[in-house]
Amino acid sequence: QVQLVESGGGSVQAGGSLRLSCAASGSIFRVNAMGWYRQVPGRQRELVALMTTSDNTDYSDSVKGRFTISRDNAKNTVYLQMNSLKPEDTAVYYCNVDGLYMDHLEPRPFDSWGQGTQVTVSS
Repeated sequence: QVQLVESGGGSVQAGGSLRLSCAASGSIFRVNAMGWYRQVPGRQRELVALMTTSDNTDYSDSVKGRFTISRDNAKNTVYLQMNSLKPEDTAVYYCNVDGLYMDHLEPRPFDSWGQGTQVTVSS
């Protein structure tokens, strides 16, 4: 089907920046929405940012003005530029991509998740 590979996580001090990347590969026919979610232990996974095929974006109120989502359709890759990071941004970040993949010449829907990348922000 479709695999997602994330990169770019790490540790940074408050006020710093990180850029996450997520590349989709496989028998992709079409990519629709691409997004980023995050999760901390004991809490539900929450939406951080989402971008649709028409480049409409949606952000969590907690990251508006600090994070920017973008995508490279030619590379089936989504990015998350995170600026002015705060300790409360510490979490495992997951990318999510949905669309259609080719299954024996038939397009079928997929909804895939990345493996997660840790982001740690220290005060």
